Amino acid sequence: MIQIGFKSSKGIKRKNNEDACFVMPKEEVYIVADGVGGNNAGELASRTAVTSVAAYIKKNPIGEMFSEEQIGEYFKDCMEEANKKVYDLAEKYEQNRGMATTLVVCHLKKNRAYISNVGDSRAYIFRKGTLSQLTEDHTYVNSLIKMGVITEDEAKGHQKVNMITKALGAEREIAPDFYTTDLNKGDMILLCTDGLYGELDNKKMEKIIKKEENMPALTDEFIKAANKAGGRDNITVICIKIDGGENNEQ
Repeated sequence: MIQIGFKSSKGIKRKNNEDACFVMPKEEVYIVADGVGGNNAGELASRTAVTSVAAYIKKNPIGEMFSEEQIGEYFKDCMEEANKKVYDLAEKYEQNRGMATTLVVCHLKKNRAYISNVGDSRAYIFRKGTLSQLTEDHTYVNSLIKMGVITEDEAKGHQKVNMITKALGAEREIAPDFYTTDLNKGDMILLCTDGLYGELDNKKMEKIIKKEENMPALTDEFIKAANKAGGRDNITVICIKIDGGENNEQ
């Protein structure tokens, strides 16, 4: 059994919320997106992405996919369709030009997590007291870190820290990353936008997780802590506890 909590906040500094999330407990699919673009276009991009993914999964039952390769191809096709919808909306309407969105999708199946992502919304796993990032950020500063040009500490204060190098809807073609990991009893999967990890480092997030075993309450605590730390961006969080008791959603 799993326990689920999810919540989104516009934060303290932003006037609207350009994040979106979608939870599909029956299909065991969890989706988080963070839109970019002016005139509320970011909001449209993120919502279009998550509803497109959800519609694709309803139309093409994921339960029929069994191998890692099948699931990887399934999510590639799914995200390509979502990309086309966001891209076409941006091309069709002048006010939507330049809009795009991050997207991270997680599917749980037989003690394994399958994760696909584009952009810098993240998937983490919390296991035995330690929080580890599963996805890789598609950002300019992360490219510099990988090349050894700057350190992770230098990246935090970099003037281009929020520059995304890959996003859904930004280009006609998309190449999402795909990850898998085994799941053990007591593990927790965390999906979030940069509004959370931009305010709270791993140590602070670990401290919050260790204090709260109820997933809906944990999402509340994450939002409160991120807002208290500055709340400079929209914050969206999905927490999924493996073998956490009866299914519990909020």
